[in-house]
Amino acid sequence: MDKRNVDVVVISDVHLGTYGCHAKELLKYLKSIKPKILILNGDIIDIWQFSKSYWPEAHMKVIRKLMKFVSEGVQVHYLTGNHDEMLRKFDGMEMGSFHLQNKLILELDGKKAWFFHGDVFDVTMQHSKWLAKLGAVGYDTLILINSFVNWVLTAFGREKMSFSKKIKARFKDAVKFINSFEQTAAELAIEKGYEYVVCGHIHQAEQREIATEAGKVTYLNSGDWVESLTALEYQDKTWTVFKYEHQHFTKDQLDEGMLSDAEDLKSKLDINILLQNIKYEIAQ
Repeated sequence: MDKRNVDVVVISDVHLGTYGCHAKELLKYLKSIKPKILILNGDIIDIWQFSKSYWPEAHMKVIRKLMKFVSEGVQVHYLTGNHDEMLRKFDGMEMGSFHLQNKLILELDGKKAWFFHGDVFDVTMQHSKWLAKLGAVGYDTLILINSFVNWVLTAFGREKMSFSKKIKARFKDAVKFINSFEQTAAELAIEKGYEYVVCGHIHQAEQREIATEAGKVTYLNSGDWVESLTALEYQDKTWTVFKYEHQHFTKDQLDEGMLSDAEDLKSKLDINILLQNIKYEIAQ
């Protein structure tokens, strides 16, 4: 399987440990690329909803693939989000080519790029965190129901549908929040003199130029791996939004994405113990 060389790859909002996470598709994507820099822009592991009873093998394989990137010398930057906010205590931690940070600034071909998750702009997160957590549980339940409905639709040869996208489209406040989020991120980036501002959090991939009286900036969002299955790629001085499509992968590539990993998972890393230790450290 030929791998694509990519200078920078950005993924966010994977939500490993939840029913809505498309870990299998993400694993196939990760195995199809050869990045120089990989930026995990928040909410990779959903510590909010983490449960010992749900951690499929595919989720474990994603973790192991990320660890393999580190072992190969790929610069991996894990930027914390709200669903993995417990890790913010360890901002600045480095292990080889792995970096745990709350935000990141990179210079790409002479232009400065500012990376952060973006939950700082979410008023619900700032003032009603319990409501945000309740909403996260409701969202995961909605995705689970949506998956069953799509399975039935596919069985009858019908097109899949997205409950959450339909709900967002019906409520003007949701559209208003997204527009406000993007505008706020852009204005701050312009004020700080950055050419790119790269976020996650709102589960909507985007690439567009935003101009204000003070200047202009390229706003980018990596989307998510719950519904949109998107990533950002930077190659040859150009940003693009990658959208996962099943037909982009041959059958052999699909098999390799899931079945080539013959090592004993249990002997490598017990994610339950890892996350329990993190929670213990935070509680101290």
